[in-house]
Amino acid sequence: MNKILKAIISTTTAAFILAVSSTMFIPKQVKAGTYYKGVDLSWLPAMEAKGYTFKNSAGVKQDEMTVMKGLGVTAVRLRLWVNPSNDPYNGGCNENQVIQMAKRAKAIGAAIMLDFHYSDTWADPGHQTIPAAWSSYTTMNELGTQVYNYTYKVMTDMKNAGVTPTWVQIGNEINSGLIWPLGNTSNGFSNVAWIINSGYNAVKAVNSSTQCIVHLANGYDNATFRWFFDGLKAAGGKWDVIGMSLYPNSSNYVTYNNECLANMKDMESRYGKNVVISEAGFDSNDPVNASKFLSQLKANVISVGGIGIFYWEPECYNWNGYTMGATNPSTEEPTSAMNAY
Repeated sequence: MNKILKAIISTTTAAFILAVSSTMFIPKQVKAGTYYKGVDLSWLPAMEAKGYTFKNSAGVKQDEMTVMKGLGVTAVRLRLWVNPSNDPYNGGCNENQVIQMAKRAKAIGAAIMLDFHYSDTWADPGHQTIPAAWSSYTTMNELGTQVYNYTYKVMTDMKNAGVTPTWVQIGNEINSGLIWPLGNTSNGFSNVAWIINSGYNAVKAVNSSTQCIVHLANGYDNATFRWFFDGLKAAGGKWDVIGMSLYPNSSNYVTYNNECLANMKDMESRYGKNVVISEAGFDSNDPVNASKFLSQLKANVISVGGIGIFYWEPECYNWNGYTMGATNPSTEEPTSAMNAY
């Protein structure tokens, strides 16, 4: 597979990626014309395979995509791993599965956000493990070419399947960079920018209107966002949208919302880029405060013209120890949190 992918672009094209990676760009502020109510449903196929069922708010058993449509969901986010295991909890999410899920999302009229982790498993601020099949790439020219080829292939396959993403994340919660060790921010931002630009250019080569997101955790942490995006911009990095994660609790959600609002305003003003809450979640056992959190967050996102909010895995109940879904385990129905945003 890798030899075939490496043949997709020539050495000349690889050199072009390097040149573009070192080129500064001029920000242009873009506001969302539509607010999207989004969900990440990446665990859904594994849950269905385990026999989980779901009901709508009236207690009628339905396919979970249909339940989401009835709740007004207009966008679905899907994570993608390169060569994942078959473990139902920490695997799956390969390209074929993602395309099938994207088709189901399209069938309910939802836009698609594709989340490239560029790893075989979870990627987050503490884990950005290079895919095993890419471990032999030890130079930025090799790694950048591989990122371009892989991204281009996935985007082309999705386009051919009729499910071109509206948005693509170039990495997931990359506060510390991506595809370690070369893409670790401890090595500075030039490598980070090179990787991001390789993915960005591949996305645009397939569909120029797809918006590319750079996504960090802790959307309340303005200092980290400034540090990261200042560094990325100075290194010539390119992005269209700034993505944020926000996972508060009952004692701090008001503070988190206020700080996230200030951060969203600053990001738009500082870089001229739109924002999206790529991930949000709250204790599923506290739907009252979850509703308050999401209602406030929605108002804040709309006030800055942001794209929308994606609740992370609302379908989860009694699954993998995850306690921040939005489905009642006793009734299999959505909690009130799903009506709040």
